[in-house]
Amino acid sequence: MAKTNPAQFVRQVRQEANKVTWPTRRETGIATIMVFVMVTLMSVFFLVVDEIIALGIQLVLGT
Repeated sequence: MAKTNPAQFVRQVRQEANKVTWPTRRETGIATIMVFVMVTLMSVFFLVVDEIIALGIQLVLGT
């Protein structure tokens, strides 16, 4: 594999960066809201599962 000089490397990086399809501000906002919603739902889910497991362990151990 031949080495690329720095100027050619920078040109190639810029060419590739121009091919990227960047999300719009609205798309970014919607994705952010979706992440917060999913994190909240998963947190509640794991809280419930943890409480159920803790209750089961308490019943088994008799404490």
